Amino acid sequence: MTPQTVHRLVKASLIGAVLIGLSACASAAVDPAIPTPTARTEPEKWRDQIKVDGRADEIQLAVHAQGVSPNQDQALSALVGRWLSAQAREIVVSAPLGGENPSAAGGMAVQVRERLTFYGAPPTQVRVVGYDAAGQASAPLRVGFEVFVAEAPRCGAWENLTATRKNEAYGNFGCAMAANLAAQIANPEDLVRPRDSTPIDAGRRDTVLGKYRRGEITSSAKDDQAKGTISKAIN
Repeated sequence: MTPQTVHRLVKASLIGAVLIGLSACASAAVDPAIPTPTARTEPEKWRDQIKVDGRADEIQLAVHAQGVSPNQDQALSALVGRWLSAQAREIVVSAPLGGENPSAAGGMAVQVRERLTFYGAPPTQVRVVGYDAAGQASAPLRVGFEVFVAEAPRCGAWENLTATRKNEAYGNFGCAMAANLAAQIANPEDLVRPRDSTPIDAGRRDTVLGKYRRGEITSSAKDDQAKGTISKAIN
């Protein structure tokens, strides 16, 4: 190999290294603040196949000038029981607008709200609204809430369990766990959106911060039941 050939090879190698460095500089930089998405496991993929549907649990009450009847009162009590069991967000009382007797409908809506709170619904979770009765003379008073139902995926489509040469998870792997989750969850709405935050305990917060500012111990006092001593066996 002549000196000229060696010189050409070295020059070509240097040019190639420079081009690789320039291409690396031109590539998009990775933002460390953006987390890299991780691959979803088979059970997590099956969780997406749980169908959660919302439907209305609603009763319709005829508007009476004298107010809520005994039968309607029993229906409202049962509705609050179902609402507490479903852990729903709010109960909506819809009064007809433009009906035969709007003053009776408005007064009965207020009375229905009072009965709902009497049977255990917090006042902040009972909302009174109006709806267009479209000229219907006997338009009812509607009382209800939205309840969610989870539908489990269908499992059982197992392929040949002895075919393990690809070392992959079976297509039905995770289906049983998703079906059990859909069957056991107390409130399917939790699969749709998170629950609202509960109010803070302002009194307890002031107590703890007051002790902290005074340099006192902020933890609760230890009682006899909080001791970790081993009980003596009875002979």
